[in-house]
Amino acid sequence: MPRLPVQQTHTRADGTAASTQTDLRGATRRSPASRWTVLVVLCASLLLVAVDATVLHVAVPAVSADLRPGPVELLWIVDAYPLVCASLLILFGTLGDRIGRRRVLLLGYAVFGLASALAVLATGPLVLIVARALLGVGGAMIMPATLSILRQVFPDRRERALAIGVWSAVAAVGAALGPLVGGALLQHFWWGSVFLINIPLMLLSIPVGRMLLPESTGDREGPWDAVGALLAATGLFALILGVKRAGGGQVLDPGTLLVAALGAGLLAFFCYRQRRLPHPLIDFSAFARPAFGTAVGCIVLTVLALVGLALLAAQYLQLVLGLSPLETGLRLLPLSVAAIAAGLLGPRLLQALGPRTMVTLGFLATALAVVTLTGVGESDRPALLMGGFVLLGFGLETTLFGCYESMLSDAPPQQAGGAAAIGETAYQLGAGLGIAVLGSVMNAAYASSFADRPVPAAAGGAGGGSLSEAYAAAGELGGRAGELLRESAQLAFVHGMRVTLVVSALLLLCGAAAALRLPRSAKTVQRLPEQPGKPVVQGSGQLLPSRATQP
Repeated sequence: MPRLPVQQTHTRADGTAASTQTDLRGATRRSPASRWTVLVVLCASLLLVAVDATVLHVAVPAVSADLRPGPVELLWIVDAYPLVCASLLILFGTLGDRIGRRRVLLLGYAVFGLASALAVLATGPLVLIVARALLGVGGAMIMPATLSILRQVFPDRRERALAIGVWSAVAAVGAALGPLVGGALLQHFWWGSVFLINIPLMLLSIPVGRMLLPESTGDREGPWDAVGALLAATGLFALILGVKRAGGGQVLDPGTLLVAALGAGLLAFFCYRQRRLPHPLIDFSAFARPAFGTAVGCIVLTVLALVGLALLAAQYLQLVLGLSPLETGLRLLPLSVAAIAAGLLGPRLLQALGPRTMVTLGFLATALAVVTLTGVGESDRPALLMGGFVLLGFGLETTLFGCYESMLSDAPPQQAGGAAAIGETAYQLGAGLGIAVLGSVMNAAYASSFADRPVPAAAGGAGGGSLSEAYAAAGELGGRAGELLRESAQLAFVHGMRVTLVVSALLLLCGAAAALRLPRSAKTVQRLPEQPGKPVVQGSGQLLPSRATQP
């Protein structure tokens, strides 16, 4: 039986009508059991993308030994995926609103599978870089589509809050599983196995997704702004590349400044152009609404304040405390477990507290966790670390859950893909800025502290750049001089980490203040009694056909 589209009418901010077409067997007509089945399919694809984002980290040494990439090539092997993915989120998110979110999602599955096959067959660094870039293209298709379909499938805000909680918990699980899955595979197989597992899963996802996922599109009035989409993609790519170069220590490098300025200029022109188009990709008036604009800003602040801390924590555990990679992963596991718990408890917290209080308390809890972790030193304090990581994971996920839920619930259903893409782009931008800003703070604090400590004259000034550099110099020196250099570098690193944690806490307090602009309460959809042949008016403003009109 062919699918019959239903026209749903929405009201824009300017009072004009917009339409959303949803399959009659799609989101809004589905039984509760069917909606949760859709959530399982969406979360399965999200899990794969989340795992793939971190699985390569443990495979870098094996890739380096086999393909022998140069330093620049190795950097691109690691960075091609997040760079391309972050750049294309808005493009594919808004495209899905026009041509169909399920269509873009299924195409993303295919691209992801083909890119994984190319990575498995890579015999040189260039091929692997291209494969990683294509994986980023697939990821950019998949990530906003999962959230926008979720927004369409769950019109009731209470159910949607629970679905977002599950979605965010799965994302946390995927990020935690990546290194563990990669390590387990590398113990028995070659490095290509971390990509090989994607192929059968994507081959399975395409028919399952086609069979179970609803198709829906947003506002179809006017053409899709391809020029604007390319402007946004190019501008984001250049800006994030500049931020990453700055985070790598090339802050004042002419190339960094040029690339960042180019990206900022293109994005400024993109915004200028969008405000003057009758059918823009992004409705910038949404940013004036606290539930949307404040939520996006809070996502940037949250990730900016915390993304660099994960790298510092891993270095601290391995280089200062001397733990193995496996022991390090186990020490960090409570953070992921707490994040999963917060995601599952998120709907109840949202209903009890409302977005404003929930996000504000999330920021404050995360700031408290960061301050708690300033108590670490050169010796191991496992109880303090575990308590800090648990509070950090719970506070972080509580904050992000409240922000994403507020943002998605405020966005009109016909703009769900664009809203999801903006949220994911904000996350990626915050990550890039966090590494650049907190990385610079860490490097400056480390260098200042190292300069004030006793260092053997034989070191010749080596070790002032980083802890790993100091360890390499200490190994060459050997004896008592090497031990002294190592101890001085450890003390300088701990000092730098504490300073960075304090700066992070201040950023989180700024986020808590900003969160006070969020709505006080989460308005739930009130389901009205249905009358045969008449539409059901939902709280979000859309008109849904009653079951009596369904053939």
